[in-house]
Amino acid sequence: MSLTNKEKIIAIISNGIAVYSLYQERGTLPKNTSMYDFVLKVIPEDLKTELSVELIDEVFQYVSSAHSS
Repeated sequence: MSLTNKEKIIAIISNGIAVYSLYQERGTLPKNTSMYDFVLKVIPEDLKTELSVELIDEVFQYVSSAHSS
């Protein structure tokens, strides 16, 4: 069974948030780079039609709450 485009983009967003957090902890993020900017850079062009700020927020909220419990 193959992943749907929606499932793929959720996985990529989650990974992007994790990498962003690691870079942030290490202090190696370029200046003035927001999480949204960072995630946008890691999304493949063919999946950008599935992307929305709301989806990034939803994935971020889920990942944050899952790690805090």
